[in-house]
Amino acid sequence: MLNLLLAIVISAQLDSTTVMIGDQTNLHIEATYPEGQRVEMPVYGDYLIPGIEIVKRSKVDTVKKNGQTTLKQDLMLTSFMDSLFYVAPIAFAADGDTAYSEPLTLNFIQPFEIDTALAITDIKDIQKAPIWIWGIVRWILLGILIAALAVGGYFGWKWLKNRQKPQAVKIEPELLRPAEEVALEKLDVIRQDKIWQEGRTKQYHTELTDVIREYIGRRFMIQSSEKTSDETLRALQPVMTEQKDLFQSLRQMLQLADLVKFAKWTTTPDENERSLRTAYDFVKETTPTEETVEEEVKVES
Repeated sequence: MLNLLLAIVISAQLDSTTVMIGDQTNLHIEATYPEGQRVEMPVYGDYLIPGIEIVKRSKVDTVKKNGQTTLKQDLMLTSFMDSLFYVAPIAFAADGDTAYSEPLTLNFIQPFEIDTALAITDIKDIQKAPIWIWGIVRWILLGILIAALAVGGYFGWKWLKNRQKPQAVKIEPELLRPAEEVALEKLDVIRQDKIWQEGRTKQYHTELTDVIREYIGRRFMIQSSEKTSDETLRALQPVMTEQKDLFQSLRQMLQLADLVKFAKWTTTPDENERSLRTAYDFVKETTPTEETVEEEVKVES
């Protein structure tokens, strides 16, 4: 067992052996031994010895190198007693035996003479705590965040509340006028603008078909603006069985417009004029008469 203990190197060193009372010094304890052996560091409570307080301790650090294992730990010490302390050899458990460090002395001294006639005073002067800028900024940012959440929550609540209210239906002025009147008025504007004569043929046929699609939607309740030309014609065919020639002219107008818009078809002046005439004829010939209106009212009732 003696040979085993001789192979263990125990070290205990102080950063300073003379310290003002209330100040700190570090004690470095270390044990180096061959790998395969078992050595345990001493375990302390709040005090190294009576009168010397352990302020802070590091974790035990283990280093293995060249077949040797080294255990290290640092203890921060302080005392409030004006005294010279004797620290007995520090014991390390080693495979059923005990290895010791060298003894230490640690002197805590009073830096000034105490006048017992005076009242009790602090050991050190009162020190002002430093201003923690980040702490102040953090609280300011937290306040801004809370305010932003409160404002956002308020406006979100108002938005949900308003959304639940029945919205007033805004009726466009054009919907208050007869469909044929609005359509003929728009066709008059297209005829007066003469944009196809300026080379804007695609725009011309687009505006022309938009007017007819809007009219079909209001007159026949067919959402033509959401349908292709073929879908519109299929939906419209059952209500135009007695106007086959007009229906065929409408088909040609819509098909020509599709060629211009999607196939870059070049139209002749006659085709452009014929499309406009077809639009006029379609609106005028499908405008309901008084008798037609009475019949539609009877069917609906």
